[in-house]
Parts: sequence; C-alpha cells; structure tokens
Amino acid sequence: MMNWEQLLSSDRFDLVAKKKLDDRSDSSRSEFERDYDRIIFSAPFRNLQDKTQVFPLPENDFVHTRLTHSLEVSSVGRSLGKSAGEFLLRKYPELRKKGITNGDIGAIVAAAALTHDIGNPPFGHAGEEAISDFFKFHSHGKLWKRHLQEEEWADMVNFEGNAQGFRMLVEKDNGLQISHATLASFTKYPRPSYLNGKNSKRKSHKKYGFFADQLGHYKKLSNVLGIQAAGENCWLRHPLAFLVEAADDICYSIIDLEDGCTLGLVQLEETIDLLSQILGDRFKEEKLNAIPSRAKKLAVLRAMAINQLIRESVAAFEEQEACMLSGDFDQALTEIIPSALVLKKISNLSVKKIYQSRPVLEKEAAGYQVLEGLLEVFSKALYCKYYSPNSFSGKDKSILRLLPEEFQIDKEAFIPYTLLRNLIDFISGMTDKYALSLYRKVKGISLPGT
Repeated sequence: MMNWEQLLSSDRFDLVAKKKLDDRSDSSRSEFERDYDRIIFSAPFRNLQDKTQVFPLPENDFVHTRLTHSLEVSSVGRSLGKSAGEFLLRKYPELRKKGITNGDIGAIVAAAALTHDIGNPPFGHAGEEAISDFFKFHSHGKLWKRHLQEEEWADMVNFEGNAQGFRMLVEKDNGLQISHATLASFTKYPRPSYLNGKNSKRKSHKKYGFFADQLGHYKKLSNVLGIQAAGENCWLRHPLAFLVEAADDICYSIIDLEDGCTLGLVQLEETIDLLSQILGDRFKEEKLNAIPSRAKKLAVLRAMAINQLIRESVAAFEEQEACMLSGDFDQALTEIIPSALVLKKISNLSVKKIYQSRPVLEKEAAGYQVLEGLLEVFSKALYCKYYSPNSFSGKDKSILRLLPEEFQIDKEAFIPYTLLRNLIDFISGMTDKYALSLYRKVKGISLPGT
C-alpha cells in the first residue's frame, strides 16, 4: 500500500549525482511552486506556443494552441489538486504536521498538468502517428530494425508523446530537475512500450510513459516514492496522476467543443444543449438569453461546465482514493462521474464534426508529409554515414550539418538507438512552422530568406 507522506516527496529528480547551487533559501515558494516556475521558463514549454492543439494555427486568435491548452489544463489541475488536498489533510492529519498544505498538492498537479503535452511533436497527434509510421512502413525507416533490440524497436514504431515528455523532463540539458512527486504525477502511463502481460482493463496500460533507455530512471523514481510494481517493468499510478488526467479530459472535452462552435463546425444550440446537461438545475435559459454576445454565452457556459466537472471529479477522487493507494482503481475519473455520459456524447460529436473536419484533416495530411520527409532525409544521411559509407553523398553531408551538436558522435561510441532518439528529439521538438520551413528547405521547395 502506498502512503502519502512518501508520495509527496519534494526532493528533486537529478541524474547528476553532485551538489548543485539552487534557490532553496527562498522560503516564499514551495519546492512544488518552483517546479511550476522552472517549467514555465523552459524552452520545451515555450515551443508549445507554435504547436497545434486541434485546429491549424489560425489567423484568428480565439483557437487554442498547445500552449494555451496546457495553461488551462494547469489551472483546472490546480483547482482539482487544492480541493483534493483539503480532503487528504482531513483524512491524514499527519501530513499537516509535516508542513504539507493543500496549496502544495495543488501546485504538484498544476505543474504536472502544465507539462502534460510537453513531449508532443508538431501537428498534434498526427505527428505521433507520422513518426511511428515512418519506422513501420518507410523503406529508410525499416532499415534500422536490424540494428536495434526488440524493446528499442518497439519505441520507434510506437512513438508516444507522454514518453517523450518524460525524457525531456529528466534530460539534464533542460535543467528542469523537477520534484519526484511532480514527475510521477506527470507519468500517467508508468510502463515502457515493450511490455509482456499488458492489461487492457487498466487505464495506465493504454499507452506507455517512458522509453526503453529510461526504465532505470522510473525504477529510481518509484523507489523514492514507494510506488508499487503492478507487474514486470510496470507500476501503479501516482494517485495525483488521476487528477492530471482529469484536468486534461475536462479541458479538451469542453474547450474543443467551444472552439468547434466558434468556428461554425458545431451549432450553438447543440453546444448549449450538451453543456446544459452537465449543469443540470444550475442551467438557467433565461439568464443565458439575456447575454447578447454569442462568444460571451459560450464563455459563461464553458466556465460553469468546467466548475461542475471539477466538483464531480474531486468527489470521485475522494471516493476512490483508498483504492488508488492499493492499486485497485485504474480508470479515468471522468469515466465514473455523473457527467460521464454527457462527456461521451461530446466526444462522439467532436470526433464527427471537429476532429474529422476538413481543416483538421488537411492539417494532419500536411503533418504526415512534413514529418515523413524530415525523417527520410535525416535518417537516410545518418544511415549512410554509419552503415553504408560508400553511399554517403555530398548531399547527405550537407543535410547532417543541419543537425544539432549532439550528433557529432565518435564511431567507436556509436549507439544506433541513441542516435535515433536524438534525431527524434530534434524533430519532435520543432514547432509546426519550423518543421514546415525546414521541410521546404531540405526538399528544395524554398531557399533561405524566401
């Protein structure tokens, strides 16, 4: 059975075992608030401002990017965490004696929620599929299979933004060194891609949360926090990960619907009907009709619906908290709340009218083309350099000069999996616009400055 005193450790995850200068003398911020601040000022987080959420990055400013989505998820996560924290402090008074506040728990969830999409590549979830499909189906991608272990190849053919996010958060070059509690709360899927005995009934097995070369990092994290194993090379979720997941579920359900309505893909009446079902008796049609602006109508309904879903999710957390500690509960909180059926209706509508709308499909088609093209030219050049030097052309040499410095690897120290991980770091870390610009250049479609 996991325990909260250990789960709320404020010690920092650090791959470098040496003393570092920090600002712990600043008593105005908790360690978990420092997590939030470090993330906000990091380059990977900043890049989310030019990454697609659902719709192509628009000329209008009312559609969400990954950055605005992440900030909103973090805000909802803070509310969830603080409310759940009040419950935990009542149930476990020893936590208060240790100096833990509900604000600390809110800060953990807020920071973890802030990073929940930090590993997503350009062009949304289509970008994840594009990277996976390159290694599954493209001739230049499949060449690498013979040079990788089975578990390493599983990472290549099933790229996962959550695992990429874990890699970015523990990578020493990013300098984040966030707390163990925040890192574990971020990790909604505490298992690698290659897993024997995957349990489809457990939500934490739906995806994976770290790559093959970081299995040891998660083992270290689980030992510090006392997170129990749930089989070979997989673990139970940190209970606060359920709140991070709920914050994301709430935001993308409600706000994607709002964006879809704003863009005219969903009728206002249909949107009002769905959101009123969440509000129940709190919905007052006459008050809504008194609001003159369509945008303000949507904003009021969105705020009220999110507040209702927060209350329901906190109640579900309180009810299931003991089962989370024992590992007997492994579902999304939004699947067991009173509004679960309405959220399912919203999801079905969003798939039909929003996620399969022409602008979204066009963006996805472009994303597949761009990421496949980038992976093709760079991976081919790398493969020729290390495995087929007789085919290593002047074009390949020029292409490789565009790569970051970490690709200057000694032949003797060459590890193919590490090389590919660095390549995917480079490409998945791009913004949509930079990926498109570089694709045009390496394909000769445009020249610098044009």
